[in-house]
Amino acid sequence: MRTFTFGLTRIASFFSLALFLLSCNKDDDNRTELVFASWRIDDVDEMNRINKIYTSKHPDITIRFDSYDPMEYEGVITDQLSKQKGADIIFLWSYDKGEALYDAGYLVDLTDIIPNRSSYAASALNAWTTDEGVTYGTPSVGVTHGVYYLKSFFTKYSIQEPSTWNEFIAACEKIYAGGETAIAQGAADGWSLSRIVFGGLGPNFYGGEPARQELMAGTAKVTDANFIEAFNAVNSLKKYFPANFKTLDYEDARQIFLEEDAAMYIGGSWEISVLEEAGLNSQKIGWFAPPVKNAGDRVQYCFHVDAGIGVNKDSKHKEEAIEYLKWLCGTEYAGALMTELPGFFSYTPGNLTLGNELAQEMFNTASTSDLTVRLMFEKLNSKTPGGDQLLNDALEGMLTGTYTPATAAAWLQEQLESYYN
Repeated sequence: MRTFTFGLTRIASFFSLALFLLSCNKDDDNRTELVFASWRIDDVDEMNRINKIYTSKHPDITIRFDSYDPMEYEGVITDQLSKQKGADIIFLWSYDKGEALYDAGYLVDLTDIIPNRSSYAASALNAWTTDEGVTYGTPSVGVTHGVYYLKSFFTKYSIQEPSTWNEFIAACEKIYAGGETAIAQGAADGWSLSRIVFGGLGPNFYGGEPARQELMAGTAKVTDANFIEAFNAVNSLKKYFPANFKTLDYEDARQIFLEEDAAMYIGGSWEISVLEEAGLNSQKIGWFAPPVKNAGDRVQYCFHVDAGIGVNKDSKHKEEAIEYLKWLCGTEYAGALMTELPGFFSYTPGNLTLGNELAQEMFNTASTSDLTVRLMFEKLNSKTPGGDQLLNDALEGMLTGTYTPATAAAWLQEQLESYYN
């Protein structure tokens, strides 16, 4: 009898321990919550609808989409991961910033986990793969850069979509002469200047991907004539910005366009859903690719490898996170993403269609252009401050009068010298 009682006690203890351990991996309603971290503060509702597709088929899973300000995101995520906390699934910047998280030991090696990894475009995989061949993020989102415009302004001033820089400036002059704002843009957020304005317009002047490769290799400098020309082009536009542009940040500038108080807006493809939700659909707005320097030039088109997705190595729900990640690599997610968030172009292999007119136009432009990515994201962004931040500061200083285009480039080159030593 004593032995039997002892056995029951041990069995009861075992089940108590098992239930305790199980409860540690479940929420109060017995479902596992996965936290998905992103810098996309505009996309919460859309991502929640997308994630419902997954959770409807996995009722034991809930997904919380946490978004942070893009300029604070890197610091917040790094701090959380360094404390063995943070989200289970993580949006990753491409190249240096994402790789820094893997090098610090925070991310799962996904080389043998990503479904159909070999089917992804090499250029996309490269953005989240180490030199040793370890892939730590699944390629998820590519974005483009160009110029949105209000059709009412172009009709009023008899303007056709410009394809060359001279045509673009002529359009700006017509609107400026009419006493109206040609371009909704501010100078208080350097990141929008470097990634969107310079990232979109600059390649047609500095020479696109070949020039970017030369800059990475150290065989070119941003003080070279072609890069100075790109700085000059961006600087020439400030005449057409709102009068108070020096104090306007990214959201302020976009709001001016949303309120139809400016004719054009230099933006990213990811803006489509925000614009359409405000009533600016393809009936009211158009889009054109970054104007080329000379007629007949091939567009140097920034189609940036924007977001990869990684898994927190210290996730308490790693198994569930990996299963969810595999779904994020699939065509069901890719299709939902491009439907909910037109202008986010999925890298998922497979036949996918676009249902948005503006997004389709942006995507089609890639087939007739030479593609590149943002200038400072690869190899020149691994130190603190990174090349991306330095370009932000140089452009902000240029547009607010601290630098001329030449001195902005000189200051930037001086800061970049540590990458070559």
